Amino acid sequence: MRLDGVWWLEDRLRQQLRPVPFEVPAGVSRIEVRLDYDRSAGAVLDLGCAGPEGFRGWSGGARQEFAVGAQWSTPGYLAGEILPGVWHVWLGLHRVPPEGVRYSLEITFSDKKVARTLEYRGGKAVERPPARELPAVDGLRWYPGDLHAHTEHSDGTLSVAALARLAAETGLEFLAVTDHNTISHYPFLEKESAASGVTLIPGQEVTTDLGHANVWGAKEWIDFRRPASQWMKQAEKAGALFSVNHPLAGDCAWRHQLTTQPSIAEIWHWSWFDRTWGWPLAWMKRHPAAIIPVGGSDFHEPDGLPASLGAPITWVLAEECTTSAILAGIAAGRTAVSADRTGPLVLRCGDEIVTVDADGLILVRPDETRVVVRPDGAGRQSFPARQSGMYRLETWRNEVVALCA
Repeated sequence: MRLDGVWWLEDRLRQQLRPVPFEVPAGVSRIEVRLDYDRSAGAVLDLGCAGPEGFRGWSGGARQEFAVGAQWSTPGYLAGEILPGVWHVWLGLHRVPPEGVRYSLEITFSDKKVARTLEYRGGKAVERPPARELPAVDGLRWYPGDLHAHTEHSDGTLSVAALARLAAETGLEFLAVTDHNTISHYPFLEKESAASGVTLIPGQEVTTDLGHANVWGAKEWIDFRRPASQWMKQAEKAGALFSVNHPLAGDCAWRHQLTTQPSIAEIWHWSWFDRTWGWPLAWMKRHPAAIIPVGGSDFHEPDGLPASLGAPITWVLAEECTTSAILAGIAAGRTAVSADRTGPLVLRCGDEIVTVDADGLILVRPDETRVVVRPDGAGRQSFPARQSGMYRLETWRNEVVALCA
């Protein structure tokens, strides 16, 4: 089946996501879709799919073709029974120049079932760096992790298995896998958690032109076509956490209108590459109620610049390193963020603020008063935690090196 057409700029302004219907007969076990269009003028079309039962996958602009099958699907798409009836290819009109963009869809049906080895977990045992000794609080421990990473199930290059292995080698104890607008990576998380020793948190980065948000812990797919306030409500109903991502990062800055204030925000994203710039701090202070700060590398590929896995690190004070305990720690505001796993830290430990390996740095309190850190022989110094809000560590050049809720 071949479907041809042209999209105009006016089409994008009226409705950005365009479902293109096609009829699937009975007896089909596999659908293959290929999209071709002219990119020469800068056009970008996103790609996704829905069946009679609803969402079946999304790859955005990362792929030009995909397959959906009863036993195996392209990463980003959900395997399962191919029901007869009306299906839709989702075309996202991400960038459409004034002269329009011609497109062609080629859709192929097959009754052959394709099964593949879904993940490979071979190789030698992972050599994990030693855990860092940090102050415990009422039996709770600080766990290091990364709350924002991608795999081949969206626009990353690694499989879930390879990403989990890299997380272990980096010294992470938890990692949220947050592929764009899909949950096709979910079936692999439990096995790869066991294989790597890293707690892989099910996540999805809900992605639109007006901003991105992470949802951690939701079992069901979050419908990015709906208003952002409904993402929040769906996450809350599922017992999951919602976080505004990189609120001031270039063309993906947060511009959605929300009916309620978010409680969590990815204040420290790789795009804060010059941490003498105060825009993340200013964004935090403009909100009347406290926002829980977290960090995320937005990792996509090994040696890919500028994002490296675990840069920054989010530390969570939790009972244990399980998905439920880590998310409970974040929800309770027991978070800290640092540039890397071994560098200076500032932690809220009960009624004290504890700095670690921060000699000569400046502790900045929520009211912007400051004090130089002069630790004891163990590399720590404690201060009364008399103020609510975010504490941070800075160099004498005003570069932020660590912060805590």
